[in-house]
Amino acid sequence: MTIDILSSLLGWATVINLSIVTVWFLAFVFYHDVFFRWHSKWFKLSEEKFDTIHYAGMVFYKIGTYLFNLVPYLAIQIVT
Repeated sequence: MTIDILSSLLGWATVINLSIVTVWFLAFVFYHDVFFRWHSKWFKLSEEKFDTIHYAGMVFYKIGTYLFNLVPYLAIQIVT
């Protein structure tokens, strides 16, 4: 695998992962009640706990995307 291929891979992985978290956020905002009713049938959750879990999940996903995709992509761009 060449540096150019790796750079392209990391760039597209960043775009795809940030698109996923954006769709997750928009779905959570616009369909919050539907998701809450759906999940509360399976698990005993308060609405506050449900919101906290989703928010924390989005934060960890976004941090992981930055840490494992964006930062290496930027480092490759700086070096080459």
